[in-house]
Amino acid sequence: MSIKEKYPFTLKKEENNIVEFQLENGTVKAYVFVLETNIVRVLFTEGNSLKLKQTWSIAPGMEDVPFEGRNRFETAGFSLPGYQIKQDEDAVYIETDALKMDIQLNGFKVTWYTRIENSWIEMAKDRATQAYHFEYASGGRPAHYLQRDLEEQYFGFGEKTGAVDKHGKRYRMQTIDAMGYDAEYTDPLYKHMPFYITRNKKTGVSFGLFYDNLSSSVFEMGSELDNYHGLYRYFQAKDGDLDYYVIAGPKVQDVTEAFAWMTGKTILPPKWSLGYSGSTMSYTDAPDAQNQLKQFLELCREHDILCDSFQLSSGYTSIGDKRYVFTWNNDKFPNPKELVNDYHEDGLKLCANIKPCLLKDHPLFHELEEKKMFIENRETKDAEMAQFWDETGAYLDFTNKETYSWWKSQVKEKLLDYGIDSTWNDNNEFEIWSKEAECHGFGEKISFDAIRALHPLLMMKASYEAQREYNPQLRPYLISRSGSPGMHRYVQTWTGDNRTSWKTLKFNIKMGIGMSLSGLYNFGHDVGGFSGPAPEPELFVRWIQNGIMHPRFTIHSWNDDQTVNEPWMYPEVLPVVRDLIKFRTKLTPYLYTALYEAHANYKPIIRPTFYEFEHDEMTFEENDDFMLGDHLLVASVVEKGKKQRDVYLPQHHGGWYDFHEGTWFEGGQTVTIPAPLHYVPLLVKGGSILPVNLADVSFADKHKDERGFLLFPEKGSSESVYRLYEDDGVTAQYKEDFAYVAVKMNTTETEIHINAELEGNFTLPYDTAAFILPQGEKRKLIIDGAEYKSGDQIYLKQEEI
Repeated sequence: MSIKEKYPFTLKKEENNIVEFQLENGTVKAYVFVLETNIVRVLFTEGNSLKLKQTWSIAPGMEDVPFEGRNRFETAGFSLPGYQIKQDEDAVYIETDALKMDIQLNGFKVTWYTRIENSWIEMAKDRATQAYHFEYASGGRPAHYLQRDLEEQYFGFGEKTGAVDKHGKRYRMQTIDAMGYDAEYTDPLYKHMPFYITRNKKTGVSFGLFYDNLSSSVFEMGSELDNYHGLYRYFQAKDGDLDYYVIAGPKVQDVTEAFAWMTGKTILPPKWSLGYSGSTMSYTDAPDAQNQLKQFLELCREHDILCDSFQLSSGYTSIGDKRYVFTWNNDKFPNPKELVNDYHEDGLKLCANIKPCLLKDHPLFHELEEKKMFIENRETKDAEMAQFWDETGAYLDFTNKETYSWWKSQVKEKLLDYGIDSTWNDNNEFEIWSKEAECHGFGEKISFDAIRALHPLLMMKASYEAQREYNPQLRPYLISRSGSPGMHRYVQTWTGDNRTSWKTLKFNIKMGIGMSLSGLYNFGHDVGGFSGPAPEPELFVRWIQNGIMHPRFTIHSWNDDQTVNEPWMYPEVLPVVRDLIKFRTKLTPYLYTALYEAHANYKPIIRPTFYEFEHDEMTFEENDDFMLGDHLLVASVVEKGKKQRDVYLPQHHGGWYDFHEGTWFEGGQTVTIPAPLHYVPLLVKGGSILPVNLADVSFADKHKDERGFLLFPEKGSSESVYRLYEDDGVTAQYKEDFAYVAVKMNTTETEIHINAELEGNFTLPYDTAAFILPQGEKRKLIIDGAEYKSGDQIYLKQEEI
């Protein structure tokens, strides 16, 4: 039905921060959950029933949710603040300290307000005509329509193509294998993230909308017009419930971090996950795959390429030209355990590709079919067959506990027992298009369409649990291509199988910003492009420059011309590639602390420039820049032949430094900086303190670690502090065994004072550190009361917390 003016609601009761409304002369109910002062939820039901009784997306401040999900009426983890409720003849008003709802009972139309200082500012408004549509009894599509303002900007939506601001666009949330996608236009892609942020340019107010729905859906953000309804935008799902959360800002960063908190903690993977990870389809597809992989190690050693892991593509599971998950092709891999040992001896971890579909001639297919472990056809009760690669097969049903347990046992027996370190959960978009597809549903049959995006999440959760159970002392590291809200609790991800082009390099940056604003912090892109032609040398180098500034740095390919993207593919730029990868290692302490901040405090690692500098409207202009953590502005070169880079520097009282040249600039202006091929164009926020690894590392001793702090002082009097996080980098003891190195910097016109304090019970692998000033800095460097020269080694004293 459409809720129209002739459909009034009445307030029935309020209990435990849940306000219940009943449609007069009808069975529809509406619930308002007051969860936080800035988070309110609206849920509609047909009677007391839900299409899906559980949620797997909501985990406020938590590391995980049960396999069976969390009851949708559960409010644990939320603070459930006090609120006021008032009613008159036509409306109900619900108010917290930060957010207010004006609910018109005829049609249940809501106007949302947020408090700025002492004033209520209108934030959003349901469409005046038919704001809600659902016809549960006849299998209708739930929809929510809001008014649209031309002054609004729309950010987020997870992994989406095009500009950062999505106003005027239309997107589908539907997981699909979009290999070789156009990074400016292709839609849909691999992930299901029904969340976005609205910012009004006039008021400066931002808020988030999250629709907790796992079916395919559409977000219409202004490409559609209808004369009867004025300007509007909407969410429409194919199936499931109409259940949405409103998160008040007032700033973009407030919304993003609240959403990240609400959907659970970003997993803290081992430190080695930040190193270069080698990968290509070509090696494991080759008849002599094990020798190819051994040669990769030899070439890393020969060319002194720092590498911490390798992603084992699915060719290791092939029989003929097909892929059979949890099998080993012993013709190509005569001794898998020997291969693993070779990699471990050289300090590299192995991450094995696994897929959730068994081809119809898989050795285990009939056994699993008899046990009802596949997604089934509702009519025939047989496994629902679907296209998968160049064959047909059946997808595993992860809502069946027996399937879930079987998957965990296979990960342990077929991978971890061989010494494999990690799982790469791939091709997990679950492309089933039959309306008759049905799932076990944890004991209650449910349409596949209603939970399409749940299966990738349960698949990675099962893999995560297998790794954690197999070795409880180690932090699990996993990768997944597809996923939905909550996936960050288990995996690192990437933007899928991109295509080689300068345009992809440019628009992958914008895609990454959308992911970060949607609470997906630990990601990267396939450096060099996965499909298409081999990248030309200049593009390859520029892509590496961009890639080393992301949490995930992987050179991966399946090039159309049978070439392989490898660090040494172009001898003429090999020295540059080698040094760029070493520069990545130099920045590891900074990157690792940013990763810990994502885990502990819900802070994104990759950020648009407007994230911190929202006061500067120029930062909202479309650009190719991004912030890495709090301090580094990355100015990637995304155009062929460019040797300089124009960069807008956000307004910041401390100004900005060119990282490489040491030149200082005032903020609030566009500057032109050098952009040679041999380094990443970088700006550093004035007042920053950057931890680095100063060791002269090589492939043979890539784990050497010598600490330094690069100082970028403000010009006048100022104070700043940086807290470096340190632990052993691999074990699950990081919550108990860690240390902070807190470096404080106070500046005057003539002196720079540094004080370093150590806290914690983790024994640092170093006892000295160097403090380094930019070239041309003339002020005296005073450390703990004594004068030193830039670069001097200073002994650190550690005290327990």
